[in-house]
Amino acid sequence: MNQLESRISNGKAIIGIIGLGYVGLPLAVEFAGKGYHVLGFEVDKAKVKGICAGKSHVDDIPSAKIAELVESGKLSATVDFGQLGEADAIIICVPTPLRKSKDPDVSYIVSATEKVTATLRKGQLVILESTTYPGTTLDLVKPMLEKSGLKTGTDFHLAFSPERVDPGNSKFGIHNTPKVVGGATPLCGRLASKLYSAVVDRVVTVSSTEAAEMVKLVENTFRAVNIGMVNEIALMCDRLGLSVWEVLDAAATKPFGFMPFYPGPGIGGHCIPLDPHYLAWKMKTLNFEPRFIELAGVINSSMPDHVVHRTGELLNRHKKPLNGSKLLVIGVTYKPDISDARESPSVDVISLLGKTGAKVSYHDPYVPEISIEGRKYRSVPIAPAALRKYDCVLIITPHSCIDYKELAQNSKLVFDARNATRHFKAPNVEKL
Repeated sequence: MNQLESRISNGKAIIGIIGLGYVGLPLAVEFAGKGYHVLGFEVDKAKVKGICAGKSHVDDIPSAKIAELVESGKLSATVDFGQLGEADAIIICVPTPLRKSKDPDVSYIVSATEKVTATLRKGQLVILESTTYPGTTLDLVKPMLEKSGLKTGTDFHLAFSPERVDPGNSKFGIHNTPKVVGGATPLCGRLASKLYSAVVDRVVTVSSTEAAEMVKLVENTFRAVNIGMVNEIALMCDRLGLSVWEVLDAAATKPFGFMPFYPGPGIGGHCIPLDPHYLAWKMKTLNFEPRFIELAGVINSSMPDHVVHRTGELLNRHKKPLNGSKLLVIGVTYKPDISDARESPSVDVISLLGKTGAKVSYHDPYVPEISIEGRKYRSVPIAPAALRKYDCVLIITPHSCIDYKELAQNSKLVFDARNATRHFKAPNVEKL
């Protein structure tokens, strides 16, 4: 048995995780909870200080759990990347944003890999989890690591495993979400699979790092394209004078050949708005035009404009112009019951409404304040008396702690634009 494989089996392997955000911290907690010694590496000193003090900055991870693992000595965090050499396995969980030109920004991966290379030693396993285009692990990460003089597959091991974290999902976490792994060599894949098997119920090994990289992009492109299609269906139904919800509910009764998706005010978060563009960019370098991806992007990014247009129409019915109207947006996070507002369509809706001259406020119990295009907004209360002063309340992101029936009873007009399978009914409620 390989020495690293043996250390993984007996629980003595030291796990290093670079990036302690929504992907890295839950992974660190899983490994530490299984008895492994986990070293967390971060450039953000505030995050490191918080973790060392037993505080969590990730919604799904309670501070009590962090405190327990830190006190037991199983979890520690540091900004000293010189300690990477102590780890038997290093998992890179850093952001992969897009540039304004929608080209991949792999600078975080490059920076993390440089830090790993500086302390790389024989026998270590390096795994990239950051979402990226097919070929990144072998074409970018591997050559950088081999500048150390060590060779992939013989001196050290390299693999890719796409993160599948769904913030706010109480049903599926790391342990019961199958983990896809692709190694640079068969041994690399075997070792990575062995590592993840310690914390994940099922590990699926594919033939290469490129295949594993492609898996993640296919998963999210599938969602982006289908959301784009159903958003266009919503626009069609609006023109035809039909209820898109009635149409979709009826279509969903077909027991085969149909999977329901639902329209909404746009797409947000760390994956769906960004990941398909990684695949599109890669294919363009191979002279392949990714038409579905680009069309879905155009449609999905147009939905905040549609929400603003519909808001104007609804106010007109009540003899109110957008300019000067008092509007309340409910929810600025990209999905319910989390505090993450990255790429949230609510932000675009608020910005667009502000440009019409409307007086916009927002309420979100998870986001006390937010800055949009240089302007700071603070979450306002939604008590009955406060609601009555608004000409229209727009529900963009629903949170389970809000009583929406009570909200409707105390509002003049409600525009329910959320992406939800069911909407509440009231005489003053209009749907997307």
